[in-house]
Amino acid sequence: MTRVLVLGAGMMGTAVAYDLAGRPEIDEVRLADRDVARAEAGAERIRSKRVIPYQLDATAPRAVQEAMTDCVTAVSAAPYFLNAELARCAVASGTHFCDLGGNRAVVESEFALDAEARDARVTIVPDCGLAPGLTNILAAGAVAALDHVDELRLRVGGLPQTPHPPLDYQIVFSPHGLINEYAEPCLVLREGAPVEVPPLTEVEPIAFPPDYPALEAFHTSGGSSTLAQTLAGRVTALDYKTIRYPGHARIAKALLDLGFFDEAPHTLEEGEVVPRALTMSLLMEHLDFAEPDVVLVRVEARGSAGGRARVARYELVDRADPGTGLTAMMRCTGFPAAEVAYRLATGDIDTPGAQPQELVVPPDPCVKSLRARGLKIEHTVTDG
Repeated sequence: MTRVLVLGAGMMGTAVAYDLAGRPEIDEVRLADRDVARAEAGAERIRSKRVIPYQLDATAPRAVQEAMTDCVTAVSAAPYFLNAELARCAVASGTHFCDLGGNRAVVESEFALDAEARDARVTIVPDCGLAPGLTNILAAGAVAALDHVDELRLRVGGLPQTPHPPLDYQIVFSPHGLINEYAEPCLVLREGAPVEVPPLTEVEPIAFPPDYPALEAFHTSGGSSTLAQTLAGRVTALDYKTIRYPGHARIAKALLDLGFFDEAPHTLEEGEVVPRALTMSLLMEHLDFAEPDVVLVRVEARGSAGGRARVARYELVDRADPGTGLTAMMRCTGFPAAEVAYRLATGDIDTPGAQPQELVVPPDPCVKSLRARGLKIEHTVTDG
């Protein structure tokens, strides 16, 4: 039996399970969560006999390893800080593993398992959501279309279709990941060398006409994942920026500078408070509008091919699907992760060790598969 374990039955985990349940080669999808009622609700939402709700605490390594043992692949849609330990459980159980990632330090811990994974004939592929994730695969495709790449720019945003003040934003994925992106240093390539830049800086205008003519983009952490390493020597300049409605970066930067994203406890007369935990709670309370969202993606490589200046571009505009009830962020994060999990489960990815997805996931077949699932990814190569 080809069985896949999905760890975390939130929005993204449910989307991963939904996609996998529709693939005939997958016999069973275990949708696991510490709260079994949450797993049951996710399974009920998917309405497939292949999806089995499963109670599992992702912070309990022994239980996780036992649950993984009879699964060919496991996908983590749990909070990013659990992924290194979950990857270790996967190696111990002989189960392939991928996750939604997003944190450089955690991903480095997963890559440190490379030798053990090779010995166990297990493949670990971190950072497999939207960004990092799909954008890495598209970046590999864009670079492959050119002989030389001067610039590789990744621009991605998940937004409410109708913005609401004060941030013109709504929570479309875990606030753990959101704050991590806003608070950690950002790795870019400049003149071919890796450089760290502060988050929420170098704001630039960007447009997706006709519906989104006035937006902004700014540096955030983790979105390019391993690209700075895997494309070293091929790309002169590389950066990743998050797209928001105008003015968002200024407010978020003020929160960062004032310490609202700090993880160290602050002592008050009433007791200790962790600013980041409080901020996450307030974001969930005030930005959970649950209204239709949109995901915007632009991956663009500028350089030359055949002696001419050329531009290779992938672009995606995806909106919430009222037919399935899946948000745009669920589709654009869950479907790419499911694509990697599917390829691991069926043996299409058969390279043991810890692997950057841009090296093991072929761009053209991946894009074709995601288009078949409704993600309208456009690909052009034009004179530049």
